[in-house]
Amino acid sequence: MTIRLRAHHLLCLLTYVGKGYSSAFTANYDGIAERLSRGEDILLVSGPDDICARLLDEPEPHCLRDSASARDQLAARDVEDLLTRPIHAGARLDLDAATLVRMRQAFSTGLVRKACEGCEWSALCSTVAAGNYRDTRLQRPAETENCPF
Repeated sequence: MTIRLRAHHLLCLLTYVGKGYSSAFTANYDGIAERLSRGEDILLVSGPDDICARLLDEPEPHCLRDSASARDQLAARDVEDLLTRPIHAGARLDLDAATLVRMRQAFSTGLVRKACEGCEWSALCSTVAAGNYRDTRLQRPAETENCPF
């Protein structure tokens, strides 16, 4: 199967440690992290994705706000520059161990953090990155063998 993700969630996944907006949201996110860890590929989408799914029943889901779309645009540009490949709706991405390590290194140095400005989770993500991504839910089998963190 394929996991549908919006661009800024490519960054959120890097530091996800099991915290979220609600228990239903977290359970869904845990499942997505597990599926990605097993090697499922990503289809980039515009707007709400598989992570947002548990928030869409709220009266005013933040995933429909312009700020989420702006984060998507910033993240897409940063990740596209980093990976030197198109990051847009309809593109597919395999988040293999080498790509995950590369993205986490760029995240740690601030190279791909423009989309994170003003995000309520930014401080937590900074703490996770500073802790060498310990306890993150997204892990690829070869990552632990080759990861410099």
